[in-house]
Amino acid sequence: MRVLFAVLLLVLSVSPGFAVEPGEVLDDPVLEARARQISKGLRCVVCQNQSIDSSDADLARDMRVLVRERLVAGDSNVEVNNYMVSRYGDFVLLKPPLKKSTYVLWFGPLLIIGLGILTLIIFYRRRRSLVAATPEGLSDEERRRLETLLKDEE
Repeated sequence: MRVLFAVLLLVLSVSPGFAVEPGEVLDDPVLEARARQISKGLRCVVCQNQSIDSSDADLARDMRVLVRERLVAGDSNVEVNNYMVSRYGDFVLLKPPLKKSTYVLWFGPLLIIGLGILTLIIFYRRRRSLVAATPEGLSDEERRRLETLLKDEE
């Protein structure tokens, strides 16, 4: 029973739902819902593959507070996103827009995978041509030489 309790406690303590601290939560439930929605689309620049909504990093906390401050000031969701992009760049968006400056973010992984596949194809083609170029058996002279070398080692 204690083990089950310990596992449950561990699972609940690492849950991303607890990243937003009680002091950050806005009194207005509508604004808080908007803040959570915006925060789920913004990348923690420390964790990099985690939204600021689920990150426990100090910078993610500061970013969540900043989002809430902008909402309280009357900014729309788009204005808050634009403000965060102006401060941190397109990298802060978990889904960056497709434009020239973000081509690397969108097509970089595909390029790396394509180069890997091309490298494998070239490697196996060269290997196959090397195997095809070597004769199947040994000539009589090579066989005698091999037997001589093996006898010398004994």
